[in-house]
Amino acid sequence: MLRRVLLIAALLAANVASVSSADAAFSGASERGSAVYRHLGFPVYEARLFTKGGAPLDWNQDFGLELRYLRNFTQYDLVESTMRELNRTGAPLPVRSQLEACFSDVRKGDRYLAVTNGPDRISFRLNGTQTCTFSYPQITYRFMGIFLGENSRSASFTRKLLGQ
Repeated sequence: MLRRVLLIAALLAANVASVSSADAAFSGASERGSAVYRHLGFPVYEARLFTKGGAPLDWNQDFGLELRYLRNFTQYDLVESTMRELNRTGAPLPVRSQLEACFSDVRKGDRYLAVTNGPDRISFRLNGTQTCTFSYPQITYRFMGIFLGENSRSASFTRKLLGQ
């Protein structure tokens, strides 16, 4: 009996976490897809894509991307890896200071939620708390393209996120 109660409680907690992330993304958001990103076989983070009603990604509509970290990273690690990916996927951007303001150290289990607001703005939440709003021309495609673009590091990861 106790096992059943614990299982139900765990399932309800997982459902509440899912609803909370979707609600934090924007009104009407539902999970579209999820995937675990691995580097050299080691899990780095679990990602979930939220779109309006769980519809296919439309770069012209706002959406959210949540990363739940599966290991610890410093702010420096997050900023450097993001800058490398931005440079790898297109022309360098002068956004290091904004990234430093947005990102903090993360521990295993921490969650960053990035929510777009048009083509030039992304808001970030760390474990449900707003950390910043990042503004730069076309930053939505450039930043989110790291995970969702045609030139992401892992085509299978991106396909799973896109629900394909």
